[in-house]
Amino acid sequence: MRTGSEPTTARSPLRMRLWLSVWGLIWAIAGTAAFVLVGRPGWAVACGVLWLIVTVDLVMVVRHIRQGPHYQPGRDVPPYQPPRHRHP
Repeated sequence: MRTGSEPTTARSPLRMRLWLSVWGLIWAIAGTAAFVLVGRPGWAVACGVLWLIVTVDLVMVVRHIRQGPHYQPGRDVPPYQPPRHRHP
């Protein structure tokens, strides 16, 4: 939730989350395949669930990146207060 006092130069770490999600997706797929091959169904299911969670996160990150830099979260969230410029 926004408070209106965020820095004017704040940036969202979406690109970092994108690459971390891709990295997690690779490991979740590899883990699922490895545990299926060695006959550990419980661990394979755990990695499969992680695979699903990482995929959903990846889809959400890509969606937010495509919405662009002026994405506003909704009508119920108030807009930012205008910045107050302080001259030294």
